[in-house]
Amino acid sequence: MFLLLAGSVTANAQLVKGKHGSEDFKIGVAGFSYSRFDIDRTLEYLSSMGVKYFSVKDWWLPLDSTKEQMDAFKAKCASYGVEGYILGPIYMKSKEEVDRAFDYAARYGSEVFIGVPNYELIDYVIAKVAQTGIRVAIHTHGPDGAAFPSIYKIMEMVKDPSLGVGCCLDMGHSVRSGEDIAKIVRKYHKWIYDIHIKDETAASKAGQTWEMGRGVIDFRPIVKALRKVGYKGVISLEFEKNPADPHSGVAESIGYLRGILDGTK
Repeated sequence: MFLLLAGSVTANAQLVKGKHGSEDFKIGVAGFSYSRFDIDRTLEYLSSMGVKYFSVKDWWLPLDSTKEQMDAFKAKCASYGVEGYILGPIYMKSKEEVDRAFDYAARYGSEVFIGVPNYELIDYVIAKVAQTGIRVAIHTHGPDGAAFPSIYKIMEMVKDPSLGVGCCLDMGHSVRSGEDIAKIVRKYHKWIYDIHIKDETAASKAGQTWEMGRGVIDFRPIVKALRKVGYKGVISLEFEKNPADPHSGVAESIGYLRGILDGTK
């Protein structure tokens, strides 16, 4: 009787048909989330969540790393089933620092890196993109007074999305600036090379990073917009809360993100 009942329950179970909606996207973690951890511990954390992509900060791979050191670093990542898919953010305050950043990306084999140049260097950065073929995703920094507060500033200065200088859209900073993220995705997706996703405690300058699903951002229209425009890049969680012990918050947020991606397919 028990075996028959168990079989009946299994036969009537609700099962996933086809792929999970979260499999339509590349899910990553921004390296800054694990700023106080060495690369091995960081990769262990990423592997434990099934996260396959992360952005590489220079405290793990210094800007003067040789190609041999970079190859060893990439092999270590691969041994955990993880790819350091993009470098940065890299801040550039002089032409020499721009040159160094492009050389670093070239040695790594990058087609794009996250960069933040001083405003007066933007034309030089555009020229370097034309020279090298390596694109730059400028990280947005919101209402705190840092360079490039929003995608609108990038568009104002670069003017043409075909020049290879676009945006690493930080959605947390966008909502803190009062911006409509879904609208930005729909209208300006050609400018968006990379995404940092996070939740916030408030839609104002006072907002702080929070676990996804606990804060003020409704991610459903944002994900629907990403689906509509066919976004093919990585969506990387950036978790700035509790840097000494971030992993439980990162894992909770990654789980929530997968749920939103599944539920909006």
